[in-house]
Amino acid sequence: MKLGQFRYKVPEELIAQYPAHHRDESRLMVVHKKTGKIEHKMFKDLLNYFEEGDVLVNNNTRVFPARMYGNKEKTGSMIEVFLLRELNAQNFLWDTVVDPARKIRIGNKLYFGENDELVAEVIDNTTSRGRTLRFLFDGTHEEFKALIYKLGETPLPRYINRPIEADDEFHYQTIFAKHEGAVAAPTAGLHFSRELCKRLEIKGINMAELTLHIGIGTFRTVEVEDLTKHKTDSEQLIIPAETAQLVNEAKIKGNRVCAVGSTVARAFECSISTDQLLKPFDGWASKFIFPPHDFVIADSLITNFHEPESVLLMQTTAFGGHDLIMHAYNEAVKEKYRFFCYGDAMLILG
Repeated sequence: MKLGQFRYKVPEELIAQYPAHHRDESRLMVVHKKTGKIEHKMFKDLLNYFEEGDVLVNNNTRVFPARMYGNKEKTGSMIEVFLLRELNAQNFLWDTVVDPARKIRIGNKLYFGENDELVAEVIDNTTSRGRTLRFLFDGTHEEFKALIYKLGETPLPRYINRPIEADDEFHYQTIFAKHEGAVAAPTAGLHFSRELCKRLEIKGINMAELTLHIGIGTFRTVEVEDLTKHKTDSEQLIIPAETAQLVNEAKIKGNRVCAVGSTVARAFECSISTDQLLKPFDGWASKFIFPPHDFVIADSLITNFHEPESVLLMQTTAFGGHDLIMHAYNEAVKEKYRFFCYGDAMLILG
């Protein structure tokens, strides 16, 4: 398929700038893949679409304050530094993206904080905007991370056209968040409240978890019309043995396996055994999914409404069928659903 097949127009006023007041009170569009039927519900109605023995799998990655602002030595010009991942904890080495990149060369120093509390030196160019930084810090790793949390801010996407607020640290984190390492939240999980999870548990619906640390590649702009030529970045993925067992038991018994978010659906597809079951996994994965693609593990998907031409939209259409999902998106615009990370949700049932 071609890039142009994933374009649609979303009015600016439908781009959610804040989340729903209560997590599970966002709207839920239910798309029935087999019949094409579309229903308009509330997220808490999710309970009605699953039965005892079904499994919902969440991504328990935790977002860290990955966006920092520093000043370049001598000129003092402001530089945005987006922390991607820690390369070496002992030497405080980080893989980063900087903006504007043209000003930042190997050997340059960057200063962070009002009193230059943290200094970093550029030691390598990795891509046009990618830089490896060594933070010149004399202290423990715990003290360094505390300083990152003090100086960094919640990495909300650019389409949030307002200053970051204190509440964003809470709102842009799922209730399942445990393992730090993501530069973006697994947004489908943002709709779950503890009350809803308790109701699911009472009904006999099982909740399981995996960890996929969402990196910048999930949001990298697709710049090629021919999607087979798009390259994606690796992300750290851990599928515990107990999650694989729970998922496989549900599949064998004919129960539903629901991926809560495109990251979970993608994670599943990275670790499939020869007998079409889920395998435990601990490593790095870089799977780019676009139509046509037959998903082996998940038969239902909870996801947000994604940006035009994004890899997340491509994966969603691969799961639900291109024409049906693009029709559903147009319907969402007409019905004034709220879009993107703080917006409403979609449930696709196979």
